[in-house]
Amino acid sequence: MTDILTQIGQARLMPVIALDSVDDAAPLGNALLAGGLPTAEITFRTAAAEASIRTLAKNPNILVGAGTVLDVDTVKRAVDAGAKFIVSPGFSSKVVSYCVSNNIPITPGCITPTDIQAAIEHGITTVKFFPAETFGGIKAIKALAAPFGQMKFIPTGGITEKQLTDYLSFKPVLAVGGSWFVAKDLINGKKFDEITKLTAQAVKVAKEVVLK
Repeated sequence: MTDILTQIGQARLMPVIALDSVDDAAPLGNALLAGGLPTAEITFRTAAAEASIRTLAKNPNILVGAGTVLDVDTVKRAVDAGAKFIVSPGFSSKVVSYCVSNNIPITPGCITPTDIQAAIEHGITTVKFFPAETFGGIKAIKALAAPFGQMKFIPTGGITEKQLTDYLSFKPVLAVGGSWFVAKDLINGKKFDEITKLTAQAVKVAKEVVLK
């Protein structure tokens, strides 16, 4: 689990992706790699999610995980397809317990002190702060980090390139999840060159951030 989180921390960015067609999975993966980003979270918001994870998992250069995982059955499907980590939008004791028991890296969605304390009790060291911008953004994370100094955060939801520096400059933020550079209209429009360009821009910003 630690190794996976280390890789995510090194990338500093997590593209949150919804694919309508498995045919777009491979070219999207290539577009991300061309932009300098070796990570991908494929969300179970579409029927193509499982097959898309299976396709991307064949590329050894991409760390692929599953997002919007709401139950244990979806965890099993995702892992069977090749997902290396699990992300849930909220905290589910059943999902987290299953993942922890089976050594499957998971970052559950946590937005309150109660959520975070529950995560700590399950041995979780990194949580997804979602939806980030709706629930106070970086100010909220700084407030939560004070009593929970051992916790790392992956804020996701409503974040754009404009907020990247504010989030990534705060040391407890492991990485930032975003979809502006992998937007559905870009994917469905087969604008993979544009995805590469936007990804490269985001990667450049992330690399230039100085931790505080």
